[in-house]
Amino acid sequence: HTVVQAKENVKPCGRLVRPVAPTRIPGRYLSHQEGLPKLPVPSLQQTCERYLATLEPIVDEEELSHTKELLAEFQKAGGVGERLQKGLERRARKTENWLSDWWLTTAYLDYRMPVVVHSSPGVVLPRLEFSDRQGQMRFAAKLIAGVLDFKTMIDNETLPVEYLGGKQLCMNQYYQVLSSCRVPGLKRDSVVNHAHRSRPPTHITVVHNFQFFVLDVYNSDGTPLTVDQLYMQLEKVWSSSLQTNKEPIGILTSNQRNSWGKAYNNLIKDKTNKDSVRAIQKSIFTVCLDAPMPCVSDELYHSRAAVQMLHGGGSRWNSGNRWFDKTLQFIIGEDGSCGLMYEHAPAEGPPIVSLIDHVVEYTKKSEMVRTPMVPLPMPQKLRFNITPEIKKDIEKAKQNMNIMVHDLDVKVIVFSHFGKNVPKTHKMSPDAFIQMGLQLAYYRMYQRCCATYESASLRMFKLGRTDTIRSCSIDSANFVKAMDDPAKQKIEKVTLLEKAVKAHRAYTDMAIHGQAIDRHLLGLKLQAIEDLTSMPEIFMDTSYAVANHYNLSTSQVPAKTDCVMCFGPVAPDGYGVCYNPMAEHINFAVSAFNSCNETNAAHMAQRLEEALLDMRMLLESTPKAKL
Repeated sequence: HTVVQAKENVKPCGRLVRPVAPTRIPGRYLSHQEGLPKLPVPSLQQTCERYLATLEPIVDEEELSHTKELLAEFQKAGGVGERLQKGLERRARKTENWLSDWWLTTAYLDYRMPVVVHSSPGVVLPRLEFSDRQGQMRFAAKLIAGVLDFKTMIDNETLPVEYLGGKQLCMNQYYQVLSSCRVPGLKRDSVVNHAHRSRPPTHITVVHNFQFFVLDVYNSDGTPLTVDQLYMQLEKVWSSSLQTNKEPIGILTSNQRNSWGKAYNNLIKDKTNKDSVRAIQKSIFTVCLDAPMPCVSDELYHSRAAVQMLHGGGSRWNSGNRWFDKTLQFIIGEDGSCGLMYEHAPAEGPPIVSLIDHVVEYTKKSEMVRTPMVPLPMPQKLRFNITPEIKKDIEKAKQNMNIMVHDLDVKVIVFSHFGKNVPKTHKMSPDAFIQMGLQLAYYRMYQRCCATYESASLRMFKLGRTDTIRSCSIDSANFVKAMDDPAKQKIEKVTLLEKAVKAHRAYTDMAIHGQAIDRHLLGLKLQAIEDLTSMPEIFMDTSYAVANHYNLSTSQVPAKTDCVMCFGPVAPDGYGVCYNPMAEHINFAVSAFNSCNETNAAHMAQRLEEALLDMRMLLESTPKAKL
């Protein structure tokens, strides 16, 4: 990571027993990481062939034949492609992961749109049974204790290593999410990580009514505070932040990155402000105690909670009750709403979900610990000196935030008809089945196929992040076109669906083994930039622009907890679709922009439901004997 201290070369070591004690022993994490394979560089010919195949359903014939010519030229012996490929292979030999630093900078730190909506995902957790501040505090205290319990496993390196298809996965991302924060820059952001300092942070930040507090969560002997102690401390925070007229300093973090970078430099000129900002950045994580959101019907509750987790509902509601640069922010509303949002630069969804699953289980346990009756220090309120210029920056950020809030359309649905069980009875991958449902829904709405992004984990490799599963394929296109064609027999449709599902499964396998095309193409492009040579024509080609304009940006984020992750679209005329397939139901979050007349999240969610039901009907009404 460009500036991440916990980077590849500074290896996090374990702390045993007392999380605060600076003694460290090189632990299991390190020896496990050392054994992981390096991310491969696929062959140039393979990527070019697969790239052409993915273009076929989404570009017209004329464009496709032009791209074929460009690719032939690019692959000539001794040509541009070969030179860039050799450069990439050289980079792969010299680094721990040829992609990870480049990906962090291009996908996240160089990206200048606000992190809110455009980058940071939200997670909606099951609604809680309380509707008052006592319930809110009680739950917040349990949640904090649960996160600290998970942190002990990270610190002591006792986190169970995860596996995918029998292969060990890279655990590095778990060491990046606590005590870390994004820092804005004028042209490029950075990430700071304080977890691996000789004296790691021992506090969290709590924000209530737009006011930030430092809350120490460890006793002087290094033991974490009990739930009762945390509850008492949260009560103190609450009662010292009752004023509701405070300037929402946190809303500055929601602005476009260059504007925020400028405002940030101005803000931290003042020593008090600088110390307060540093305290937030260093904290283990942030807890946002939210005011109640507008009441909605039970049916709309999940959709309203999704926007609360994504952006807070606007400057009149909870958008100022955040520090959007913070890697982990847990959000607990007085009305029982609960979830989190995370800044995407240091990690993907799965490590966040493991943390959630652990914490949710922890909160269900009854407290057995006897609380020591020691008086605890008052949590420290963070002070900010607001100059007229900072006040102006806050007003501008509020306006921009409210525009984003009005533009984002999110629909969360619980698809209750079936879950992973139905595809499994038909010996189909549930993920591939759902992705084909999405392809069918999109085709029925627009009578065309579109470039589709589904994230695939590269964690089989050291420091691996993601690559792209291109769910729109020649096979998926054949299936969606045949599905509503009255001239086609059912049996033929089933065969095409099976073929499309198998093709998706095969692409997924290829991607998780480092053989997909998107990061390789990006690597070749970045290699050209690094070599200061002219940009190869394949990257200036219309087809490349079409292939990277994702009208469907999707992600499967499975969890044991009955939750759903959500994120904004990546194209102005696109959809963001995230789903958690449970055994007998599927949680979906669909997002779109209101500023685009062609897209509508509720319509897409409805079409998706219909598509999945029609696919089940097709499979169940086709006699098995004929298959």
